[in-house]
Amino acid sequence: MCPAANAMSSVIARALYDASKQELAVTFTSGRKYIYENIPPEVALEFQTASSQGQYFNWRIRDQYPFRELD
Repeated sequence: MCPAANAMSSVIARALYDASKQELAVTFTSGRKYIYENIPPEVALEFQTASSQGQYFNWRIRDQYPFRELD
C-alpha cells in the first residue's frame, strides 16, 4: 500500500492506497475506517496530492465508489 501524502484535512487522519486492488483505505479523525473500492490510480494520485484531501474526497470519491466500513 502506498500512503497518501500527510493527510491535509481536518477530517481525514490517514489514507492508504493499494494499487493492486485499487482500494483506498481511509481513517477519519472520528476513528471510523472505510475501504473504498475500484479507485483508479489517477484518482488516488490526485487525492494524495490534493491541497485539501477532505474537499477532494467529497468531490471525487464519496458517494461515487463502493465502500465498506471496517470494525
